[in-house]
Amino acid sequence: MTVSVAIDLALDRLFTYSVPAELTEKLLVGQLLRVPFGGRVARGFAMALADDAVAEKGEERTFKLKPVMAIEDASPFFSPKLLELVKWIASYTASPIETTLKAALPAAVLKPTMKPKELLYVDALDVADGLTAHQQRLLAEIRRVGGGWMQQLVREFKTSPSTLRAMAEKGALEIAPRAQRRDPLAGRSVMPTKPLPLNAEQTAALEAVMRAVPAADGASAADPRPVLLHGVTGSGKTEIYLQAIAGVLASGRGAIVLVPEIALTPQTVRRFAGRFGDKVAVLHSALSDGERYDEWQRIRTGAARVVVGPRSAVFAPVHGLGLVVVDEEHDPSYKQGETPRYHARDVAVVRARLEGAAVVLGSATPSLESWRNAQTGKYALVSVPNRVAGRTLPAVHLVNMEEEAARTGHVPIFSAPLLDAIHLRLERGEQTILFLNRRGYSRVLECQSCGWTAQCPDCSLPYTYHQADHCLRCHVCGGWTHLPSECPDCKARDFSYTGVGTQRAEAALKRCFAHARVLRMDADSTSRRFSHDDILSAFRAGKADVLLGTQMIAKGLDFPNVTLVGVLNADTSLHRPDPRASERTYQLLAQVSGRAGRAEKPGEVYLQTFSPDAPAIAAAASERGFASFAAGELAARRGAYLPPYCRLSTLVFRSQSESLASSWADLYAKSLAAWAAKFNAPRGADLFRVSEAAEAPLAKAEGWFRYQVVVRAPASKDIVAAVKWIEKERPAPKDIRIAFDVDAIDLA
Repeated sequence: MTVSVAIDLALDRLFTYSVPAELTEKLLVGQLLRVPFGGRVARGFAMALADDAVAEKGEERTFKLKPVMAIEDASPFFSPKLLELVKWIASYTASPIETTLKAALPAAVLKPTMKPKELLYVDALDVADGLTAHQQRLLAEIRRVGGGWMQQLVREFKTSPSTLRAMAEKGALEIAPRAQRRDPLAGRSVMPTKPLPLNAEQTAALEAVMRAVPAADGASAADPRPVLLHGVTGSGKTEIYLQAIAGVLASGRGAIVLVPEIALTPQTVRRFAGRFGDKVAVLHSALSDGERYDEWQRIRTGAARVVVGPRSAVFAPVHGLGLVVVDEEHDPSYKQGETPRYHARDVAVVRARLEGAAVVLGSATPSLESWRNAQTGKYALVSVPNRVAGRTLPAVHLVNMEEEAARTGHVPIFSAPLLDAIHLRLERGEQTILFLNRRGYSRVLECQSCGWTAQCPDCSLPYTYHQADHCLRCHVCGGWTHLPSECPDCKARDFSYTGVGTQRAEAALKRCFAHARVLRMDADSTSRRFSHDDILSAFRAGKADVLLGTQMIAKGLDFPNVTLVGVLNADTSLHRPDPRASERTYQLLAQVSGRAGRAEKPGEVYLQTFSPDAPAIAAAASERGFASFAAGELAARRGAYLPPYCRLSTLVFRSQSESLASSWADLYAKSLAAWAAKFNAPRGADLFRVSEAAEAPLAKAEGWFRYQVVVRAPASKDIVAAVKWIEKERPAPKDIRIAFDVDAIDLA
């Protein structure tokens, strides 16, 4: 027998080994193996087994295969279906299979030193001879609580380990090591909940979801298409997910729930753990290695059957997967930013198809790709157009900041209408959310005499001033420098701070409302463990009047006492050099607006903008809803030959030599243009389109110059074939890096 192995090096090829007789009955596809490779011992995953030693072309082998040395773990790390999924991702994104395998597992799982945490556990036995009076009383207490961890018992009963060990020597106790779960929710309150009554719209949506779930007896689903659950903010989508998962669990299967942000994970996990208890596992990057290891092992063994987490949780080894939920399916954070550049929403759809499971894509503002799939019948569309309990959507007001600037003589951080609205909420004891998608204090430090700006030497962006630590920081590479005492060009000492970040907005807010309790939530305030959860829990408990933050507060959060949302700069994402800028702007504004008025009290939203007539901003303030915006945007996309009417990919060329990055981008652009001409000629249409090589929107990052080529074609496989042909014909030198992003969701 032979086995094909993916070695732990990104070589993008499999190696064949012989299987020793003693391992033949034990070796399974998906196991982690130890094999000889060159002059070292390597680890790799078993990808396929074969019964003979025939070479790929059919000839007999003229060389002797090296044998597998050992099986690292008896249980496979990947099921056959998960391996099939990984192979699909590697092929679709043109990524090395080894890199894709590694991306599908938490790094902690593969650490050789990682093991279950073991502590001493104490059990009471029947024997009680020879005990002192004190020991007899202690034994009775231990029996009463049913045993426990030694450290816990020592603390609870004010005894010592030596006393417990003496009792064990007399046969009254048994003390032995036992694995202890490193629980991510330890110390976090989780209140048990029961299913809520559904209204007619929710009931219809739940029925549609369950029609996509295969029957318990293995029969096919009534409607196996992916379900796009389009529900306005506050319509009760999460309760639909919970009741659908309950049905799946009752049939003996499991579920995965994807959320876009780590900030949403604690709140979501609490809701699911409150309903399903210890059946819930959580996977995300903010966990410790030990917690990730233990949670993954619980999923792997079937102890946990519901998994909640961001995009990488789509690979969780759930037993008998029956349902995958992708909440806020439109969110760009579902796209992996490095190799393999997969989109978790698309992976969820493919995994569900491979495993015979249902998939639900939920959003108040679906991606236009998913919306068009629903319009064409590829997806089943389920709409929940109203909020629960008859609650109304918030009233949205546009504030023209050009008019505010003309009135005040400068551009204020807070418009007069927004300040009045905040003041009213403070008087009523209601809460406010303020959204500004830029952290730091000020965007640019500028010399007022000569116009010099402080710019990161390694990136093509200006530094951002951070008042908290009184320094200039780069939000691309993370570098920082001290504030200059004088302008390096003209020696003047007169600096201005232009642009507004969350730190500056917070300071201004406290000047306007000295007694207001303000919490700020951005990347700077959430760097420590549990900080997301702590900030949101404090706000939910009413310990703050205003929550000011970046996009991590814009979606998925539910605070009953929030009746006002203010967007300080609604134009932030509108003018990006990206074909999805209008869509992203609408989605962000609609989502953050949806945080207001989610309980009995009605809500209001103020959008501060310099572009009140822009379609995305006007649509976010209108009552026409998402469908109206999508119709106009899709018409524009069709005319411009943009997704979802084509596939768009990018190639970014990085080098520490600008001329090298530019020349290789130009080489690829010309080669792809030649390919496009051959592709288009027999079709009689300009379907394969290639841009000229140009500087990327972020022209330099971390010392690397960046050039870009954009490709559009009817199918991603057409672009992949062209790029692989060029890679084969013209291998890139070591000092050039080429990042190929299939189905790019933005321009680099």
